[in-house]
Amino acid sequence: MTNLFSPALALTLALVASFAFGQAATGVTKITPEIEARLKAKVAAAIPHMAVTGIENGPFAGIYAVRLNNGPVLYTDASGEYLVAGDLYKIEGQKLVNVEELARQELRAPMLAAQNVSDMIVFPAKGKARTAIYVFTDVDCGYCRKLHREVPQLNAAGVEVRYLAYPRAGLRSESYNKLARAWCSDNPTETLTRLKNGQSISGEVCAINPIAGQFNLGGELGVRGTPAIFLTSGELISGYRPAPDLLKMLGLES
Repeated sequence: MTNLFSPALALTLALVASFAFGQAATGVTKITPEIEARLKAKVAAAIPHMAVTGIENGPFAGIYAVRLNNGPVLYTDASGEYLVAGDLYKIEGQKLVNVEELARQELRAPMLAAQNVSDMIVFPAKGKARTAIYVFTDVDCGYCRKLHREVPQLNAAGVEVRYLAYPRAGLRSESYNKLARAWCSDNPTETLTRLKNGQSISGEVCAINPIAGQFNLGGELGVRGTPAIFLTSGELISGYRPAPDLLKMLGLES
């Protein structure tokens, strides 16, 4: 968990504050074509391997948000001389709200909803489904196996578990082959369970399977390891969580 009072965060807040107070009197920030072109050119020159996808108004006057493809949001002023990277937090009452995470959730939710459920390995809820979770998984991941043993508990509480493939070793790995055999099998749920139990399986890696597409989707959504659990709201839960904790997060605790 990030230390909210680390020296790095203190430096970030100091830079943001200096930008904000220096520009506060200017009123509402306006993104002119000149400013947009300048910021895109400066960031593209400094970080050529990460494409700039957009320049937006920041949270206060004089600050701009530079969005990168598969990268962090960078904050800067109109000069583009200094960049601040990291999540932005807003104080609401006595809570810290991660503004950037909320923005990411708004982007993730429709991307997940647009995926074809028939391309996933689904463990349906028992009785009426109350909600669903999306789980990017790798069969060689210890915590993925631990979570899988708790899927029946989630199903019993009305949670549909939708698995997507994320071979951590890449698309040319044995992990990919194992996942592909599960997705290509006549009984994907049983095959995936056997793999997660450490059992060997037979079967072919079919030529047409969704593994590569799901792996790439995971990268776009910010998956960096497995298991990566997404709620239908787009919220990302990185890593293993016990079933009772997940049910509490979903508002389904008994």
